[in-house]
Amino acid sequence: MSDTITTEAVTTAVPSHGVLLSDAAAGKVASLLEQEGRDDLRLRLAVQPGGCSGLIYQLYFDERLLDGDTTAEFDGVEVVVDKMSVPYLDGATIDFEDTIQKQGFTIDNPNAQGSCACGDSFH
Repeated sequence: MSDTITTEAVTTAVPSHGVLLSDAAAGKVASLLEQEGRDDLRLRLAVQPGGCSGLIYQLYFDERLLDGDTTAEFDGVEVVVDKMSVPYLDGATIDFEDTIQKQGFTIDNPNAQGSCACGDSFH
């Protein structure tokens, strides 16, 4: 008779969100992380009170994963959204533009009812 010990791995599933990351943005994020030599960072998108229209976007690298965060992965790049920001960002797309006129990340958000001239805040 042999004794069999069964162990079950308990994993806590982190809920997903509806934010999308374009291929161009995922490539740029991966390139920036490679330049920094970091593989422990996530791209965090959040909304905060402020700006001329009421809410302003925050897009930055973060090594933390906080309670209530939601995540989604795009070509090896993890995008994190906090639970309070999810309703404001559901369906939003993060893109990266690299043209003669503009270079940088853009956020196309169908939930934004209006924006101000700076393009960084909405309501």
